[in-house]
Amino acid sequence: MTPKTFMRPTLLCAALATAALLGACAPILVGGAVMGGTMMVDRRSSGTQVDDQGIELKSVTQIDNAIGDRGHINVTSYNRQVLITGEVPTEADKVKVEQAVAHIPNVRSVVNELTVGTSSSIGTRSNDTLLTSKVKASIVDAKDLQTGAFKVVTENGVVYLMGRVTQREATRASDVARGVSGVRKVVLVFEIVTEAELADLQPAPAPAAASAAKP
Repeated sequence: MTPKTFMRPTLLCAALATAALLGACAPILVGGAVMGGTMMVDRRSSGTQVDDQGIELKSVTQIDNAIGDRGHINVTSYNRQVLITGEVPTEADKVKVEQAVAHIPNVRSVVNELTVGTSSSIGTRSNDTLLTSKVKASIVDAKDLQTGAFKVVTENGVVYLMGRVTQREATRASDVARGVSGVRKVVLVFEIVTEAELADLQPAPAPAAASAAKP
């Protein structure tokens, strides 16, 4: 199974693979800093989380202005890197959507995974929601991954993994996602960080409890 990987920032191998979403499963890596098992830790700053929410909200208006209600489009922003998935009727629409999203303030980069064709059915979208839940549950069960470090998006059976992770974490998470029944392929849209950078992203430990008063 040939991996399809998108990696951005410093120390990242930025590889925008081909637009074809269908095909073999793709791996990525995750092993993770085992900081207390599956901790729900978001590795983005609170300001960045707000920016990501704003980008996703603004994209609705921008895309509507660009192509109206043609197609089925999902926009997911993580650390200001934007993933666009779904279906549009023409190649021109695909380009217009990407351009519209790229001009939203705070967007650092865009990964355009739109396919040209008929919009997916309600049944397909329901199955995608189920697969997303299964992948998330599998990441929790893995124990050696920090659940909050990953964002999972599924489109037509293709699972996209986003987050700020180390190379070994990326590999592990990819293996976990590929092991979920029904997943057709795994696409990595990770920002790779070093172990040292990961340590800086971890929340500061809680201060030690005050020592008991002396008698």
